[in-house]
Amino acid sequence: MLGAIIGDIIGSTYEFNPIKSKEFELFSPGSRPTDDTVMTVAVGLVTAASDCTDEERYRQDLIRFMRLLGREYPDAGYGKRFIRWLNEGNGAAYHSYGNGSAMRASFAGWAAQSLEEALLLGKLSAEVTHNHPE
Repeated sequence: MLGAIIGDIIGSTYEFNPIKSKEFELFSPGSRPTDDTVMTVAVGLVTAASDCTDEERYRQDLIRFMRLLGREYPDAGYGKRFIRWLNEGNGAAYHSYGNGSAMRASFAGWAAQSLEEALLLGKLSAEVTHNHPE
C-alpha cells in the first residue's frame, strides 16, 4: 500500500505529461496525492477495521468510507462520473472500467490470509464503482 501511494505521488506530475525516461525527479514541486491515494486509504481503513467475511457489509462500509474521504478531499482529481458517485445516488456502481480500482486494491494483498481472499477483497473493493465486464 505504501508503494502504491508513493508511486501515485511521484507519478502525479506525469499523469497528463508523460515521459519516456528513467531519469526524472521523484518528488517535484507539483507532486501530490491524487484521488487514487485517497481511495486507497479509504479501502485500507475499511479492510483493516471490517469483518471482510460479510461481503455485503464490507461493500457498504467501502461505499461509506470512500464517500466520506472523497468528500473530505474534493480536489484530489476525481473524474466527473466518480464525483457524481461520491455526491449523489444510492451508491450503485456506475459501469466504470478505468484503472482507479486497480490501485486501491493494493491493500487486499496485505490484509488477506490467502491468494483466494486477496482476489476476493480486490474484486469487492473494485466492483463498488467499477462494474464493467472488462
